[in-house]
Amino acid sequence: MTFSVSYVERDGGGACLRLVGELDLSTAPELTAAIDRLTAAGETRVLLDLTDLTFCDSTGMAVFVRGDNQAAADGGWLRLTGANGRVDRVLRVTGLADVLRYEPESVDPASRAAP
Repeated sequence: MTFSVSYVERDGGGACLRLVGELDLSTAPELTAAIDRLTAAGETRVLLDLTDLTFCDSTGMAVFVRGDNQAAADGGWLRLTGANGRVDRVLRVTGLADVLRYEPESVDPASRAAP
């Protein structure tokens, strides 16, 4: 399966990247580059829509953490939404669901104020 990242404008500010396919060692650089482009453009609030992400390994998880650290350094955050199946399970088992304040029930977890 292929991997793609697409940019989506969000109401109320912030950026959304929609991930599709499998995020692993070979595709993680594409997501890293997309997050880097957003932060270089001054974006500090980034939402990753994982609805269509079917697989994510530790390399992909590291990109999530790196993106959150990068945004936090500029006073912002990176949030996740829409994960299901194996991706949701990995987020919970690794503890990243708590670290990245992932709330699958929320339509847009980024819309609430981030501490």
